[in-house]
Amino acid sequence: MGTVLHDSVLGEGPDVVLLHGLFGQGSNLGSVARALQSHFRVHSLDLPDHGRSAWTRAPSIPSYVEAVAAWLKERKICRAHLLGHSLGGKVAMGLALAYPGLVDRLIVADIAPIAYQPSHDHIFEGLAAVSAARCASRSEADGVLANHVDEPGVRQFLLMSLAKTGPEQALDWRLNREGLALGYLELLAAVPGEASFDGDTLVIRGADSAYVRDTDMTAVRSLFPRSQLVTLANTGHWLHVEKPAEFNAQVLAFLG
Repeated sequence: MGTVLHDSVLGEGPDVVLLHGLFGQGSNLGSVARALQSHFRVHSLDLPDHGRSAWTRAPSIPSYVEAVAAWLKERKICRAHLLGHSLGGKVAMGLALAYPGLVDRLIVADIAPIAYQPSHDHIFEGLAAVSAARCASRSEADGVLANHVDEPGVRQFLLMSLAKTGPEQALDWRLNREGLALGYLELLAAVPGEASFDGDTLVIRGADSAYVRDTDMTAVRSLFPRSQLVTLANTGHWLHVEKPAEFNAQVLAFLG
């Protein structure tokens, strides 16, 4: 697997690495990066199989952890704060458990280190339909995607990963939709970890999201004993988008 990860950098100071969720890209956490850039050097990564990063044959939490660890070493970043949302939160947790020396403070946005049930079949179907349609515009792609994905906000999130490809300049996905489909169950699996991470950890969840239930915090605290939980009211899974001011304030306060 190629370890080359695309990244963008804002600001100067201690290093903070931002990791996005499934089907996303580093720019999804742009509001967080802009909120932090006055105090930190903020790296927004595209995870493997997403955005402009290399595609892999077998997507999994451990393989993504290794890719981010290799990227840190290539950039000569000896230690960094990590912030991950959803899938990115799982990768951040996995990195903290596998390479605790590389991680200073850890922030996990609306995800737990547990296994989740499949829930994205309709999205994979929509991605395949758009690829087959060879759309010429985003509005055309949105119309195809709407046959599979009802929520306009989710469609707009997905459409951010479209790019013109080939001699016809038709729109297709930057993300590795076929590889992600094959590795989907691996990405839903529990975060592997035989030892705990003793660093300071903040879990931020949305009150209206089912991704981090009260009972899931037992698993969090067993692996991250110095963890604290913050719940943002009237907020779902996309908490950094729905409540950016509140989310960013929590992040800044935690990072000091």
